[in-house]
Amino acid sequence: MREQMPMGARITRITEESPSIRTFTFDLAIPFTPGQFVMVWVPGVDEVPMALSAENAITVQRVGEATAALFNLAVGDQIGIRGPFGNGFAVTGRTLAVGGGVGVAPLYPLAAAGSVEIFLLGARTAADLLFADRLGEACTLVTATDDGSAGHHGFVTHLLERVDPVDFDHICVCGPEGMMRAVLSILDREGCAERGQFALHRYMKCGIGICGSCCIDPDGLRVCRDGPVFTGDRLLASELGRYTRDASGRRKPL
Repeated sequence: MREQMPMGARITRITEESPSIRTFTFDLAIPFTPGQFVMVWVPGVDEVPMALSAENAITVQRVGEATAALFNLAVGDQIGIRGPFGNGFAVTGRTLAVGGGVGVAPLYPLAAAGSVEIFLLGARTAADLLFADRLGEACTLVTATDDGSAGHHGFVTHLLERVDPVDFDHICVCGPEGMMRAVLSILDREGCAERGQFALHRYMKCGIGICGSCCIDPDGLRVCRDGPVFTGDRLLASELGRYTRDASGRRKPL
């Protein structure tokens, strides 16, 4: 697909996954590697990066102006798509996935393809456990909820006490940055940070590595071009889990 101009995509189905998360299916199939993202143009509002949850779908949490506008669209409405961009997950052998909240979206295609052995899934409540039924059919699923309404009562990182990350060739992670930083710390403690693959989300303007708005400290890595998936050893000294930046480039504490 074109990097510069969005392709028109018509919404064919809207699925309410949780009170704040919806999947938008459209009439455009995009060959991609799980973990890659697209720039989604909401006409008259903004263009924002979103991970693909399928070759013809994005799964979105309502968090700002663009996503609120997207939630106001209906079947038959049109959006624009550029991409896919960046690199995705690269796995062989035994793979463990750790996902939280809407961060499960880029991990789901990996599991659906049969590439994940065990999936640790976390959310605030049972109603927020994204794709739980389908994940349970694709791999061994272990869940955790903050309020204890399903699975382990606590954080998804607690589930890493039940498995040994050293037993896996790859540990693929996406979710809230505090969670990802906690997972990275565990992998570093176990001496296997380089086996981790972390999908980051940052503010982006171009999506193709030109504007620099998604660069992360301290090395200036571009999330859109060098990521969005990074191995854990490249993130140990980074801003991951500490802060992001807004549209003006100012730091936003997490």
